[in-house]
This record gives sequence, structure tokens and C-alpha cells, in this order.
Amino acid sequence: MSGTRASLIHTKGRGLGSFLLLCFVCMLMLSGCTSLRYAGVSRIPTYKIVSSDVPASADGYRIALATDFHLPSLFGERQLRGTVKALKELHPDVIMLGGDYQEGCEYVDMLFSALSECMPRDGMYAVMGNNDYERCTEVIRHSMEQYGIKNLEYAVDTIRPGIVVVGAPYCTHPPLVTPLTEALEDSLFAIFLTHAPDIVEMSSIFPSQVDLALTGHTHGGQITFFYIIAPETGSRYGRRFLYGKNYTSRGVPVITSRGLGTSRMPIRFCAPTDIVVVELHRAKK
Repeated sequence: MSGTRASLIHTKGRGLGSFLLLCFVCMLMLSGCTSLRYAGVSRIPTYKIVSSDVPASADGYRIALATDFHLPSLFGERQLRGTVKALKELHPDVIMLGGDYQEGCEYVDMLFSALSECMPRDGMYAVMGNNDYERCTEVIRHSMEQYGIKNLEYAVDTIRPGIVVVGAPYCTHPPLVTPLTEALEDSLFAIFLTHAPDIVEMSSIFPSQVDLALTGHTHGGQITFFYIIAPETGSRYGRRFLYGKNYTSRGVPVITSRGLGTSRMPIRFCAPTDIVVVELHRAKK
């Protein structure tokens, strides 16, 4: 064998080895982006919020946030059953639903009927997403009412003594939110539930009015390059509120769920689905 040919084979061998090593590294990295704990639910991150506004009787209070189902996209009947199982086993005190429920009116009843099976002690609250105003709006409202899910469209409700929730839909106008939050007593622990994180940043909400905001809409980018690059976030603020716990420019903590379904393309890459759990703890004096 000539030296040139041997050198060429050696070079190809190194190239193949480098390619296989790269594939192995990518598989390891992807394994950190996926999980199979429940069908349809890849992650269940838990965030602890400590505040002096949390009532002593609610220390350890658990909130579950589920959003962006887009039934049936990649989120079909099997994934719906897995989500219901997860919500039941998490034993939350209250469940919050963040909008974008369907990809067709015929799926609305199926979704809310299944979710009603895991109705917690303090009930289930919901807001509407952008998809829900594009179609099936009245069907969704009626189905929520039928299954005892409280739909908050510019409304405030008391979850339990000392804890309130303010709900605003996707098509939110900040001037409509301001009167709701300004009327809240400072001593209350106030949760702002809305579909998109941009709404929290754009509204004139201060930490003295709202203690926590819960949102979805971004899908965690849905398709990302290991969170470093997210071509589409659905947010004018780019990756700032992509997922997890962040803060508005006024200091309000915002927890954004990556959601459960998909839109436009039935693909998720390194943007695992999740149900978010929030634990409230009273600050020690």
C-alpha cells in the first residue's frame, strides 16, 4: 500500500472517529433535554417562592402550572393521560392553566373533561391564549364552566384567605390590568396568571402589587440549540423570558412554563415539555 493511500485511509478513519465522538456527545447532551417520567411530560421543575405575604397557614402551598396543550399536535390522547396522571400524583393545592388549549374545537371537551379528573382542593384557574381567541373561544368558555374550571378574563379571585389570583388573557391591554392590581391589598399574596410573559413586562405591575407571575406561550423556544440559540421564542424580548424563573424590569418574578404541545411544526428539540410546580413559603422574621 502506498504511503499516500495509507495516509488517506488514516485521515478518513480519524474523520469517522471524530464524527462518532461528536454524535456521542450530542446524544449525551440530548439526554439532558429529555425524560420519560410521564407520557407527554418531560420535566417537572419546582420553584420555591419565599415571601412575608404568604399566610402562615399556607406555608408549603403547592401550585401546578400546565399550559400550551395544543391538543392534539405532539400532545395527543396518550400525552393527555400522562399529564393527568402527573397532576394527580403531584398533589397540588391549586392548578393554573395558561392557555392555548386546542388545535380544533372538537378537542376542547376531551381536554377539559380529562383535566377535571385532577381537580385539587382549591380548584383550577385558567386564562385564554392567542390560539383560543383565533377559534373556539365560546366553546372553550362553555367547557370550562361545565367542568368547574374558573376562567379569568380581567378578573380577581380569592384562592384561599390571604392568596388571590389575577387573570388576564393573551390580548391584554395594560390599562385594563392596572386597576386590578392597584386594588389589591399589600398584605395579600397575589399571583398574576396570564398566557405570555411579555404581558407581565408591558403592564405597570410592581412587586408591591403582585408577588408572582405565571406564564407560558414561549414553548421554551420549541426548537433550540441546547438553549444557546432559539430562533423563535414568541416574545419580543427574545430569550429573556424563554423558560424558568426570571424578573421583569420592575422586579416582579415571572415563571414561564415550556408547555406541553407544539405549534406550527410538530417538533421539539432541546425544549422539553413540562409542568411547573411552585411552592410558597412564608418568610421567617
